[in-house]
Amino acid sequence: MSHTPAYFDSMFHADSDPWKFRTRWYEVRKRALTLACLPKSHYDAAYEPGCANGELSAALSERCSRLLVSDGSAPAVQLARQRLAGLAHVEVRQAWVPTQWPDEQFDLIVISELAYFLTAGALDAMIGKIKASLSSGGTVLACHWRRRSDDCEFSGDRLHRQLGSGLGLPHLSRLIEPDVRVDVWSADPRSVAQQEGFA
Repeated sequence: MSHTPAYFDSMFHADSDPWKFRTRWYEVRKRALTLACLPKSHYDAAYEPGCANGELSAALSERCSRLLVSDGSAPAVQLARQRLAGLAHVEVRQAWVPTQWPDEQFDLIVISELAYFLTAGALDAMIGKIKASLSSGGTVLACHWRRRSDDCEFSGDRLHRQLGSGLGLPHLSRLIEPDVRVDVWSADPRSVAQQEGFA
């Protein structure tokens, strides 16, 4: 990452919700949009790297039989564990991606508000890790802020283009607003209606 673990540790030490995931309507609405963009109602095994304090993780947990979430920041991991306590099917790990990417298979991988903190080389490496760990017919969802940030190498639009090109998967959907972008790719190219046999 272009940002060090200490950078994120200091953020979470200063504020348990530095991006106001719990309180801003923008964030609450974005979670709802993210969940609505998932083409399946339920997933067997999902992974969310960069889980921060676990707010999106809690919402994803309702759609998965097993959910692995991780963050490189120790304070963030502690907060996520508190947020997700009591959910036996959810595991929280401390891991710095892409170098500590799990050696497991997932049918859903969610990259939310994470990839623009990566260097170009780390983004390429993460794309390779995603491809290696995505199960047959699996889905990748990416959600990122579109406006330019001076401390990030990528804009949301640029990194989504790179993700799409690198993954080489059928592109199922795209939601673009002035602030946020959500893209979904899947090895299963069928639409939601086609999966249900109505198209």
